[in-house]
Amino acid sequence: MPEDRHAKTMTKTQRETAMSAPDGSPVGAERSIGQLFASATAEMSELVHDEIALAKAQLKQDVKRGAASGGAFSVAGVLLLFSLPMLNFALAYGIRTWSHWNLAICFLLSFAANVLVAVVLALIGVVFAKKAKKSKGPQKVAASMKETAGVLQNAKPHPRPELPRDEVPAIEAVARSTS
Repeated sequence: MPEDRHAKTMTKTQRETAMSAPDGSPVGAERSIGQLFASATAEMSELVHDEIALAKAQLKQDVKRGAASGGAFSVAGVLLLFSLPMLNFALAYGIRTWSHWNLAICFLLSFAANVLVAVVLALIGVVFAKKAKKSKGPQKVAASMKETAGVLQNAKPHPRPELPRDEVPAIEAVARSTS
């Protein structure tokens, strides 16, 4: 209900301004070729900017996936490097206390447990690396931009029918604005 009151209180100028083309001219009004060209140029510029923004966003996502993959591999390496001595001794002596097996076999079992943890972390890294490699975001945007450029290169004005020389139309004076 309040919307109806607002619509009634709008002046004709406000309604025309609310319903205008991107270049500011009222909808339904005839626009000059220059206005149409300016509008098309502005829209193409916006399209290119939007496609660049999309490419940046997709590239950012791919970098995040690559960083997660590198992080998982790094954690696996650090875990294997720094934990092996302490964990091997603790685990080997724990197995020895629990099972009374030979100490060498206990050390081998503790090493196998560390390798198992490192393999799991490496597999997580491989999964993230495959996701980053499969992503075709920037390639899709590049293909879209090439397609847009191809369409623009092939766009030609419609040919005008040739008039006989004796029927040359009169040239009209056109007023130009300075804005």
